[in-house]
Amino acid sequence: MSNDLPTLAVTGSTGELGRRVAQRLAASDVRQRLLVRDLSRVPRVDGGVPVEFTGYRDPGSATKALEGVTTLFMVSAAESADRLGEHKAFIDAAAAAGVRHVVYTSFHGAAPDSTFTLGRDHFNTEEHIRASGMEWTFLRDNFYLDFLPEMVGEDGVIRGPAGDGLVSAVSREDIAASAAAVLAEPGAHVGTTYHLTGSEALSLSTVAETISAAQDRKVSFHDETIEEAYESRRQWPAPDWQYDAWVSTYTAIRAGEVADVTHHVLTLTGRPPLTLQELLRRT
Repeated sequence: MSNDLPTLAVTGSTGELGRRVAQRLAASDVRQRLLVRDLSRVPRVDGGVPVEFTGYRDPGSATKALEGVTTLFMVSAAESADRLGEHKAFIDAAAAAGVRHVVYTSFHGAAPDSTFTLGRDHFNTEEHIRASGMEWTFLRDNFYLDFLPEMVGEDGVIRGPAGDGLVSAVSREDIAASAAAVLAEPGAHVGTTYHLTGSEALSLSTVAETISAAQDRKVSFHDETIEEAYESRRQWPAPDWQYDAWVSTYTAIRAGEVADVTHHVLTLTGRPPLTLQELLRRT
């Protein structure tokens, strides 16, 4: 493999978050290579960048694609029953390839007993990175601010067992800006965990009111019971782990595990994160 290849590798660039990070890095003239599992979906990046084909499930191709990489931006894999297994295989491949530093997109409430079931995968991924011997930086993103409007059903109702709990959701744009700032000078962030949140903690009732005002339509919040939440989601065929993840998104809000507001986006980017009102105005 050519020694001229960039030593920063970016995964996830065919998705919403990774694409934004890759484009920001390119705009800042930070050299990077993109690791993708679908060559047909490589994003347009100013100036062009080298692209390597690999997936988290293929340690052989991953090790080859990561040759010469010193810093790896690892976007968490798509939700699946074995996402943790995918993560561990890719982390092991990175260590075998000689990667020195992993910047991983984790979850704000990551813990071994996280109410949000997928938050447990993130915690265990962090632990595997720590145990790998590689240096690390964790970007613990809260739920996406961009996702809140998508919670509204066709009848204009947000349904879920969230109660009066609060969520300090953060936009993908602010996560991408924070990640790009870290990747521009990765050595300055070794061993640091950033909790990336929005600038406000909102109840889903307030979310509904904000969307109503911004979009000039009636949106409301219905606080379901746990039983109602599972039953209402059975209309979409899915495995049990997926139902658990969907419902625990709301119960994590109710439990207060995603309510904290931090200054980390401001610290990394120099500007406050977007509010829901600002995001809706843009879209």
